[in-house]
Amino acid sequence: MVEVEQFIDEAIAEIDEQVGDADAIIALSGGVDSSVAAALAYEALGDQLTPVYVDTGLMRKGETEQVEETFSYMEGLRIVDAHERFLDELSGVTDPEEKRAIVGERFIREFEREAREADAEYLVQGTIYPDRIESEGGIKSHHNVGGLPEVVDFSGIVEPVRELYKDEVREVARALDLDALVAERMPFPGPGLAVRVLGEVTEEKLQVAREATHIVEEELEEYDPWQALAAVIGKATGVKGDNRVHGWVVSVRAVESRDGMTARAQELDWATLQRLQSRITGSLENVSRVVYDVTHKPPATIEYE
Repeated sequence: MVEVEQFIDEAIAEIDEQVGDADAIIALSGGVDSSVAAALAYEALGDQLTPVYVDTGLMRKGETEQVEETFSYMEGLRIVDAHERFLDELSGVTDPEEKRAIVGERFIREFEREAREADAEYLVQGTIYPDRIESEGGIKSHHNVGGLPEVVDFSGIVEPVRELYKDEVREVARALDLDALVAERMPFPGPGLAVRVLGEVTEEKLQVAREATHIVEEELEEYDPWQALAAVIGKATGVKGDNRVHGWVVSVRAVESRDGMTARAQELDWATLQRLQSRITGSLENVSRVVYDVTHKPPATIEYE
């Protein structure tokens, strides 16, 4: 485990040394990794830092509002609505690695544009050690590592938490006195709901994945999972009222883990599972059934794509 106070001091000094007198932008997502990176960079750079949150249309329910509230203390916070640009580029794409590459490319181009407007030379992002391991090992390309394009218009990319595992990042978040809503928040994939929608990404499937994930996170809070999510995995026939419904199949997943490198599916009681399916099918008319994923990591990954 990292020595937290020493890490914070060294990370701030490293950011200050790498960026120097130049300006930088920080890629905010609302998750703990980018939030810690932002807090460290703000401490090091102050008004040399411009925080940028890109709303991809692939985010959790209420994410944009949460980011605005959490980071309002940082001057110059920019909220970029890139919903249509991301969905246009993902249209018709079904391959998971292609999705990740598209999201990575689109992200960096959005940040490049914002950097030009802010006259910033450096990009700060919340890449952590498992992102690098999984990307370099060919398991899946994280948008901020293997999903990055080869040519980027920055003098450098600053990654202050690149050597940390998720549990270590949380320790740093607590030491920095970040809001518990951020410090203890469940992980969320960089490509967002795009990797919780199997096959082509559409507005309809995103809406199902977003609402179902919100329900799952609420219902399973008492179980304190490392991560809980809902994914749209296909279609199946069902019945609602007296009508046949060829609706979406939602897969619920909840796992226990220390660092995300391995994970065990949580054992949920029958009443909880029934409550989950009742809320999801009851609130989403186009969902015909709900299943629960009992696969550990390995052989599965935590996310679906």
